[in-house]
Amino acid sequence: MADNVIILAGGQGKRMKSEKPKVLCSVLGEPMLEWVISACEDSGITDICVVKGYQGQYIDEYLSTRQGKADITTVEQKERLGTGHAVMQAAEYLKARNGGNTLILCGDAPFIDKQTITAALELHKANCCGVTVVTSEIDDPFGYGRVIRTDSGISGIVEHKDCTPQQLEINEINSGCYWFETQALLDVLGDIKPNNAQGEYYLTDCVGLIIAKGKRADAYTSLNPSVSLGANDRKGLLELNDIARKAIIAKWLDMGIEFTCTDGVSIGRNVTIDIGTTICQNVTLSGNTSIGKDCYIGQGSVIDGANIGEGSIILSSHVYAASIPPHTSVGPFEFRK
Repeated sequence: MADNVIILAGGQGKRMKSEKPKVLCSVLGEPMLEWVISACEDSGITDICVVKGYQGQYIDEYLSTRQGKADITTVEQKERLGTGHAVMQAAEYLKARNGGNTLILCGDAPFIDKQTITAALELHKANCCGVTVVTSEIDDPFGYGRVIRTDSGISGIVEHKDCTPQQLEINEINSGCYWFETQALLDVLGDIKPNNAQGEYYLTDCVGLIIAKGKRADAYTSLNPSVSLGANDRKGLLELNDIARKAIIAKWLDMGIEFTCTDGVSIGRNVTIDIGTTICQNVTLSGNTSIGKDCYIGQGSVIDGANIGEGSIILSSHVYAASIPPHTSVGPFEFRK
């Protein structure tokens, strides 16, 4: 049985002050949910279930636009009673896949990545675990569940509001990402109780329940420092955008692309840029844009889904879904579509 993934996307995100679910708020022009789904697809996992909740029709509408990509199952969480309750809504989906492993991800944590997913699965399988938790070590763990390590793995996860003073000193936190042996998850999912400060069904309680049944629980510490990051309000969302924007610019700098100034520069994840190209300030590159080698993208240019031939010069112009031949000068102040 192939491995599968459940993405938790039922949150309203009241502090976002949006009519749409929080997972559809954008980072560099793409919904956070898309970042999570594409990380799964990059990892070779195409059997995907999304647990929707608040205004779930918007999630259905978005998923319908993903033409030519993985077919995605959705289930509804009508009441927001915690992460464990969200996974319970996908019980039938799990029962049909009980010969493999199930990855659980948060739809509002966009920086999960292929390396973390695959390396955690390798550890999970090598140690014959019932559950493997992806963790992160951070300086300020306020608000996150703490991972309790032992000599043979972990003994559980304690939510921040339920921590003792000693547990609050732990810096290794739960990222909200888990690999479960699917049958091991099904065996304990119905045993979760809302015996906590929030009166919710915590998915983290599955760890202790799986251990109690004689299965091993372990943790994989991600090398990605941003793996656990999410956003609860617009300020947090802006921080995610800044992190993503700076990371992409750093990648292109390492690949030899020249930036005269990075102020106002935004480059999408699907953009490609060839060597010798110069990018000026206040430039936006998005969609499946391709920039050829030795191009000059001048201040204030916006390029979306376009192909810019090598040696071309774009001066303070907007280019949408167009193909610019090599060694062409566009602008200043032109609009091409």
